[in-house]
Amino acid sequence: MISKGRNLSYKPRKAEVLVKAEEPTNPEYGMRPEERPIPELLRLGVINLDKPEGPTSHEIVAWVKRILEVKKAGHGGTLDPKVTGVLPIALNDATKVMPVITHLDKEYVCVATLHKDVDEEKLRKALKEFLGPIYQRPPLRSSVKRVVRVREVYSIELLEKRERNLLLRIHCQAGTYVRKIVHDLGVLLGTGAHMRELRRVRSGPFTEEEHLVTLQDVVDAYVFYKEEGEEKYMRSVILPVEHWVVKIIPKVVIRDSAVDAVCHGAKLTVPGILRLDADIKVGDTVAIMTQKGELVALGKALMNSDEMFNATRGFAVKTDRVLMKPGTYPKMWKSKKSAAS
Repeated sequence: MISKGRNLSYKPRKAEVLVKAEEPTNPEYGMRPEERPIPELLRLGVINLDKPEGPTSHEIVAWVKRILEVKKAGHGGTLDPKVTGVLPIALNDATKVMPVITHLDKEYVCVATLHKDVDEEKLRKALKEFLGPIYQRPPLRSSVKRVVRVREVYSIELLEKRERNLLLRIHCQAGTYVRKIVHDLGVLLGTGAHMRELRRVRSGPFTEEEHLVTLQDVVDAYVFYKEEGEEKYMRSVILPVEHWVVKIIPKVVIRDSAVDAVCHGAKLTVPGILRLDADIKVGDTVAIMTQKGELVALGKALMNSDEMFNATRGFAVKTDRVLMKPGTYPKMWKSKKSAAS
């Protein structure tokens, strides 16, 4: 199972790649993710959506499903109705990566108001008290159980102060309630405080700067595609799931001959590996990739990178969530049943 309880601080991946073997890939099977036809993009695509103020995250997802006429969609981390900003939305089979994305760290810009005047030096000193692990109880209007839990604040920066109004930038662990931080800041200062506005500017690898689109962009792109057959807007709005996954998960690149077995849920064996990231640890979630850059499945590492690189046999990765359809690559393996006959 992919861990759902561990919260991760996202860092762009720059792992060394270990080359175990070289082998050409057959161009007749599979394709580069950016070359997928639109129906396949709708099955394995992710949208970096700019959530507007007003609707809930679940309402946004429902609208996206209706607009794009897809059966399934899911978001990567709930935003309250009044909160705006980055809301990753995965379509159809791409939703299988959401447990990984949801628990990555977040970054917010917040406008808060103090109820009394306070010296800036005292304010900056108080803000430092919120760095590191903090205790929080979710507010009354929340989608999770209201029990005290520990969340980590990686940084909290005072960007601007105008009289009693504060502009804060907060980098924190997933599941942190910024509204509660503001309230507790007011208690600590003895002034009282409330949050006026909140915007999420980053969720893991999803940022405001890269491919952030609005609901209207999604509507327009689909209308151009359906009515005029124009694909370029769809391809700018929806990116292949691989574009995001390779930024956050260590990867293992496999032979064409190993792909279909993994598509049927088989464990990945060492002889099927061609290349791998050098920082894989036992128990890590890894992306099993083809040589064309396609995501075959997510799995759990049964060996670390050194063991995978040096071993000649054994199970390297336990397949967990398969995204590629069986039959995309030819079957080059024998089931126990056929081998016995």
